[in-house]
Amino acid sequence: MRVSCLCLVALGITNCASAQTPLDHDTSRGDALVAEYFHGQTEKITAATFSEIKSLEDWTRRREEYRRQLLEMLGLDPFPEHTPLNSVVTGTTEHDDFVVERLHFQSMPQLYVTANLYRPKQQTEPLPAILYVCGHGGVKKDGVSFGNKVHYQHHGAWFARSGYVCLTIDTIQLGEIEGIHHGTYREKMWWWNNRGYTPAGVEAWNCVRALDYLQSRDEVDGDRIGVTGRSGGGAYSWWIAAIDSRIKAAVPVAGITSLKNHVVDGCVEGHCDCMYMVNTYQWDYPMVAALVAPRPLLISNTDKDGIFPLDGVVDVHAKVRKIYELYDAGDKLGLNITEGPHEDTQELRMHAFRWLNRFLRQDEALITTQAVKFFEPKQLKVFEELPTDQRVTDIHETFVPSAPHEFPLDTEADLEAAIQRWMTQLREHCFRGWPDEAEDLAIEVVEEIDGEVKIRAVEFSSQNPYRLRLYLIQRSTQVGKPVSVSVMNQDDWESWAPAMATVLPDHFPGISPDPAKWDELMRQSHSNNTIFVAPRGVGPTQWSTDERKRTHIRRRFMQLGQTAASMQIYDVRRALQAIEKMEDLPSRRIELHARGEAAVWALYASLFEDRIDKLTLIELPNRNRDAPDILNVSRFVELPQIVRMAAQRVDELVVNPNE
Repeated sequence: MRVSCLCLVALGITNCASAQTPLDHDTSRGDALVAEYFHGQTEKITAATFSEIKSLEDWTRRREEYRRQLLEMLGLDPFPEHTPLNSVVTGTTEHDDFVVERLHFQSMPQLYVTANLYRPKQQTEPLPAILYVCGHGGVKKDGVSFGNKVHYQHHGAWFARSGYVCLTIDTIQLGEIEGIHHGTYREKMWWWNNRGYTPAGVEAWNCVRALDYLQSRDEVDGDRIGVTGRSGGGAYSWWIAAIDSRIKAAVPVAGITSLKNHVVDGCVEGHCDCMYMVNTYQWDYPMVAALVAPRPLLISNTDKDGIFPLDGVVDVHAKVRKIYELYDAGDKLGLNITEGPHEDTQELRMHAFRWLNRFLRQDEALITTQAVKFFEPKQLKVFEELPTDQRVTDIHETFVPSAPHEFPLDTEADLEAAIQRWMTQLREHCFRGWPDEAEDLAIEVVEEIDGEVKIRAVEFSSQNPYRLRLYLIQRSTQVGKPVSVSVMNQDDWESWAPAMATVLPDHFPGISPDPAKWDELMRQSHSNNTIFVAPRGVGPTQWSTDERKRTHIRRRFMQLGQTAASMQIYDVRRALQAIEKMEDLPSRRIELHARGEAAVWALYASLFEDRIDKLTLIELPNRNRDAPDILNVSRFVELPQIVRMAAQRVDELVVNPNE
């Protein structure tokens, strides 16, 4: 293998992005294709849910592995250490019937959780306990956050007045110490996907430690703990009930719906990142619900909830019911639908209270006590001053461990073993979303121009519904002369398309031909044979250029256990496979060129395809954090190691020649 530092520009891609005027594209075709893709992929995942489960033995044999997968997708595998909670009660607030303790604990060192513990004033024995997890109902005055526990205080008060101990915990966003739930939704922290990080994992872990805290209290019967919460709190109720069997009864309210609702119907656009695990194992949401079985579970929602639609809620219930029936525990699964929008309605509360009474207290009596708020926000605040050593605001940096930037590999045997390990990790944790079986390439020459310069447009199937095109400019029939393959990102395509529109105008509708660019392309390619390829989302398959829509397209990919980049890498692989089958090329030797994000696509593709002699990567990022997102990759390997892997597979590697 020879590593070159010579400057080389991929043939035909001559202008920097900053020099380009973006073409005015109609993206309706690209939008329709990606919508069709999301629909088809969602159907496959939904159809696979429980497809292997025919008996209780089938389920119980797989159940622990499913739980492990969920922990991994929450960033909790390996499971963190149960470090000292270092709990502190900072004060109490009293009512005639109950006491509220204002407290904090550390779920990890310096990961502070602010909370209110509601307990009856008069208590003669340990009582059942409720973990109440809050939705997105922050209370803030004059720039000071009192936490979303203040917004939901009426729930804790009801439980304490009704013979429970209730611990209401703040979330990392909208708590007294304000962290982030909107990394991909709003903050463009796409590296969260690279890290395999989701704030859902932090919320789940804080719930685990909240159970530790409840069980440490003498007032609590540690064998009778339930969980409830709505909206975001409904989602966190799912996480903790699924992963921790100490939860004996659960009422997630407005916290779950089907994958179809999120991906196809667009509910993902109404939810921040805390609502989702990183869906590495391509689950539909009934899988989460099924991990609660056979413990008592009430799925509760309103019928006009725009972000948890009725059809999806009913679908989740119907599917998970099959698992409960395997346990002969159908009486422990309930579906509660009341009238109303996405709000904390009294009707929802009454059903939750009755369910928890039934299974934690064996009490079927009618509810006669209303859930009302008694306190001003400042009466429930935990901290006078926020701790300076807190990690809440940047917990996303450390919660999921990352691979080191450098691996000491002393011998060739060490390197070979590391490469085998990394390849396994990439296949199992980063690119699981690739098809198990490739479709027929169905290669078709759709146009050919013969002359001094031979030009061909070749169409191939990458993955339904994406039929992509290769454009071949053949200047030489010299046997053995390598074929130069340029992988284009959108900026490259916009520079190149006007040149190609000069000779293939029907292939580039709406793009003005530029004969000068065509002449420039010919000068640069001189005697080379060059193939240009644009993966999905680039050029003719480009989806919306609206920033918000593009954000949620990327978030939809994650819901499918993919990323846009991982599937663009797959497209590059498929293009190389199609080139291998083109019969009249003068050589099977390939020189692969790409820059920017396309350099990342080409780099990863080179690890899985064997036909590349030379790899030229321009403007390749130095670390995953700055590269297109690929699920979980930063947990295992960094870009320098990926480059090192590629260097073992190609004869010549050129990386960032201008640096």
